[in-house]
Amino acid sequence: MQLSLEGKTAVVLAASQGLGRGIAEAFAAAGARLAICSRREDVLGKVAADLHGRFGADVLARGVDVASEAELTAFIRDAGARFGGLDALVTNAGGPPAGDFDDLSDVQWTSAVDLVLLSVARSVRAALPFMAGRAGASITCVVSSSAKVPIPHLVLSNSLRPAIVGLAKSLSIELAPKGIRVNCLAPGRIDTERVRHLDHVHAEKTGVTPEAWRRQSEASIPWGRYGTPAEFADVALFLASDAARYVTGQTLFVDGGLTKTLL
Repeated sequence: MQLSLEGKTAVVLAASQGLGRGIAEAFAAAGARLAICSRREDVLGKVAADLHGRFGADVLARGVDVASEAELTAFIRDAGARFGGLDALVTNAGGPPAGDFDDLSDVQWTSAVDLVLLSVARSVRAALPFMAGRAGASITCVVSSSAKVPIPHLVLSNSLRPAIVGLAKSLSIELAPKGIRVNCLAPGRIDTERVRHLDHVHAEKTGVTPEAWRRQSEASIPWGRYGTPAEFADVALFLASDAARYVTGQTLFVDGGLTKTLL
């Protein structure tokens, strides 16, 4: 099975590093035109140049804070106008701060809602007019394994990732008559800067070294190692491709077997 996005346009949020960059690379390699954004505009420009140089991709890159309704909406509308429509939207955002319930203020809760949850609602709202009538249009929401199993010291993520899954499930029903598929993609322990940062947080909380924490984490994964952004991105590519044309309303876990629940 060959996965292709030739002739399609995709928006990938938070694409300067980690999972977002991995997805942008996979989409570019598959022939997509891309609109990518990140708060790190300097890094994003290098990513865009790399994608164009290696894959010949037509890339719109812009510095955007996805927690800002005005910036996010303008970016997606400009992308839709420039490319004459949108075929795929990948919602993604940097994770909210680590912390237990007693550590977090109302300001941090509000900021996390804007960043993690409302960025999904706002980006979908902005993209939908440009997806109307596009055969095979899809929305993929990057969440976390915390959507099913809470992660220690990540109460914000544990609260908001399941909310995205609920939103996506509702949208998959509402948008099916329009031919738009909506799914979630949940990473487990993927080797990114965010996960390495969280390893340090967990190590400090438990009084072990980051290296010891990582070995412990790897031992909890049936596959025995952390995943790579490319491995995660390949599943995102599948969900955006016509190979997944009958897949909607689902949450796929890319975690090497880490999530051991039945449902």
